[in-house]
Amino acid sequence: MQDIVIAGCGYVGERLARQYLDRGDSVLGLVRSQSGLERLAAAGIPAVRHDLACTDPIACSLAGRRLFHLAPPPAHGTEDLHTRRLVASFDRAGHPRRLVYISTTGVYGDCDGAWVDEDWPTRPTLDRSLRRLDAEEQLRRWSREHGGELIVLRVAGIYGPGRLPLERLKRGLPLVRPEEAPYSNRIHVDDLVAVCVAAMERGRNGDIFNVSDGHPSTMTEYFMQIAEAAGLPQPPLIGMAEASAHLSEGMMGYMSESRRLSNRRLREELGVELRYPTLAEGLAQALG
Repeated sequence: MQDIVIAGCGYVGERLARQYLDRGDSVLGLVRSQSGLERLAAAGIPAVRHDLACTDPIACSLAGRRLFHLAPPPAHGTEDLHTRRLVASFDRAGHPRRLVYISTTGVYGDCDGAWVDEDWPTRPTLDRSLRRLDAEEQLRRWSREHGGELIVLRVAGIYGPGRLPLERLKRGLPLVRPEEAPYSNRIHVDDLVAVCVAAMERGRNGDIFNVSDGHPSTMTEYFMQIAEAAGLPQPPLIGMAEASAHLSEGMMGYMSESRRLSNRRLREELGVELRYPTLAEGLAQALG
């Protein structure tokens, strides 16, 4: 029986599964689509198909297993119905003994550029962040009522091989001038995988960890550094007053929030030493 189950075994989950398989552990991925099954089969990762948008029972036992919940919430609304269905499925599939949930730092909302640790109050305003906070609350309720252990990872923007905004830079789309742009935070996918493993092995029940490299910059500086590293032209710059006429609704959502994330707890309590503590080091690997 596979002890490690990864719900939402995609970009991060596949790397996480490989980490465990390389150590000799047994792993099972849960994926939404047939193409996901084929992708994991090609990578040598055992998997079953389960769509959290449906109410069908999960075709495997979860009783006593260690579960990573990486599946994204629905695209709309303020509730994460996928997480609600996952929790409801435990009554038939069995309750995991330990669950690590990938949330977002968006649950803090706009912090006006302040340094934010895990004790900062959650004040999400965007629907996508409200869905993540709803998932956290549903999982905490499950943990209290059924005794399963829960660790929540509030993850910054994920980058890595195949996960860089190169097409946007090639199209020459504008960005807000650095002095007007909000702070943003990020984590290399390989470091996120290491944090996931550490949280599952060493996190205490109820722990929350910010997951970032600890070196925030403005979102515009992030794009400009990628352009330089990839040998692409620098994007044109505009003022914030012009942004709504040139940027997508999704990008404007990101531009509405500014915070700098502390990763002290991650380093000191989980003992994680990041392989890519700065964007320069991470980009060298991602573009290499």
